[in-house]
Amino acid sequence: MRRLIALDLVLTAFLAMTAYAVWTHGYVGFFEAMAANAATQLAMLDLTIVLGLFALWQWRDARERSLPFWPYAGVALLFGAAGPLAYLFHRELREVLAARAARAEGAREALA
Repeated sequence: MRRLIALDLVLTAFLAMTAYAVWTHGYVGFFEAMAANAATQLAMLDLTIVLGLFALWQWRDARERSLPFWPYAGVALLFGAAGPLAYLFHRELREVLAARAARAEGAREALA
């Protein structure tokens, strides 16, 4: 449950910062700023590599857990780390709910 709360806080903060950046610079302006100099180009390249590596891991993980891949990949293409963070939140939420259901089932069996 702690991981779920932590992911929720990080995702919410990231989305707030994303909204602020897009509101301040516009969506196209954000990419223009990322191309402004060698340092920001390196940051963009770094982000692209990390998101690509995460997508490879996420593809396999989503198949193993029967979770959707493409919605989160699409969000990643549009909003960067929001896609992976949302996927991790969904993954953790599913585990928390499954554990809760298993405990409830065990309690019902104990009462029967």
